[in-house]
Amino acid sequence: MHSTGRGASTAPGTRTAPPTRAWATRLVVVGIVLTAVNLRPAITSLGALLEEVRDGLGMSGSVAGLLTSVPPLCFAVFGVTAPRLARRFGPAAVVCAGMAAIATGLLLRPYAAGAAGFLAASALALMGIAVSNVLMPVIVKRWFPDRVGSMTGLYSMALALGTSLAAAVTVPLTGALGGGWRSGLAVWAGLAAAAVLPWLPLVRNRDAAPAPEPVRTTPDGRAPAPLRVTRSRTAWALAVFFGLQATAAYVTMGWMAQIFRDAGVPAGTAGLLLAVTMVMGVPLAYVIPRLATRLPHQGPIVLALGVCGLAGYAGLYLAPAGGAWAWAVLLGVANCAFPLALTMVGMRARTGAGVAQLSAFAQSTGYLISIPGPLLVGVLYQHSGGWGLPIALMAGLTLPQMAVGFLAGRDRTVEDEAGRA
Repeated sequence: MHSTGRGASTAPGTRTAPPTRAWATRLVVVGIVLTAVNLRPAITSLGALLEEVRDGLGMSGSVAGLLTSVPPLCFAVFGVTAPRLARRFGPAAVVCAGMAAIATGLLLRPYAAGAAGFLAASALALMGIAVSNVLMPVIVKRWFPDRVGSMTGLYSMALALGTSLAAAVTVPLTGALGGGWRSGLAVWAGLAAAAVLPWLPLVRNRDAAPAPEPVRTTPDGRAPAPLRVTRSRTAWALAVFFGLQATAAYVTMGWMAQIFRDAGVPAGTAGLLLAVTMVMGVPLAYVIPRLATRLPHQGPIVLALGVCGLAGYAGLYLAPAGGAWAWAVLLGVANCAFPLALTMVGMRARTGAGVAQLSAFAQSTGYLISIPGPLLVGVLYQHSGGWGLPIALMAGLTLPQMAVGFLAGRDRTVEDEAGRA
């Protein structure tokens, strides 16, 4: 834990800051957990009530389809801005503002006038999620440089918990609040507002932050040129890996329950199977990052998760109803490529600034890659009249995911591969 200074001696051309205070470290842990819990309920709570929202706002099918494509688009577009904002205001301040944006967007969107207002308020919440997505690995690297695996695991576990919690309780919570979909969606703004609180003392007292990494200068005293992360093969491999695993995750969340229902599984059981798939991420999201940081090469974990995905897709193709619970578990394990990708972001760069650039690049590029996936699955399903082609597509995409993930898992950093401008 980064709770002490860097030591008395420093290299020429560097500077250090006061040591981290213990209370600040505890607040950061609380902030990381509460932030992670809030990074998906805006999406999964809407999915649970999408039919009611469509009816209430008079949305067409195409507008509803656009609504389901907005999250990865916002993550890609707004996530790019996170490193620049963090350099100017500090990562804690940006995450604090991100949580406030989520709370505001979630509070406004159920009461917005029409579909356009609903989309705009949703975009505000997703903007807050986007910058927080990118900066969470940065905060972990800065505050806990010797505990990247365990803290990423804690963050990933909290994210999986928030995802499954919103999917599971939004409908019954809506009923308990009187049955109105507006109150069922608005209630999640309170959870986001609570996540603002731990960051406020850290924003107001920046001296409590850990010592920054040494600022290295060139021999003539100038700051080094920015890192050109796009020149790194590892950065590209990680971006494509992130995009393909996100594609699989969005397809699973959007379509898996329907696959089971079309195979004759009752609607209630199909929803429970999806919940099982999502809940698998809670314990594994903590275990996998800890294991990953202890290995010199994370490729074997990538391959193991990919094999689970291939087995799950094969089961869905051959006997979707007969082995439904096994396929749900296998695909839940495969979806844990997400916490592994986050862990590798923290491991593939030496500095906090490098992690910020790599995180923004990998996540923004990855989410752009993931946008067509769920739409293409829907098109194939509609035109083929069955799930054979969509499942074959997902199995086929698992193979390049395993290949690029294996490359991204090699023990090297983007600073070693990427030149500077």
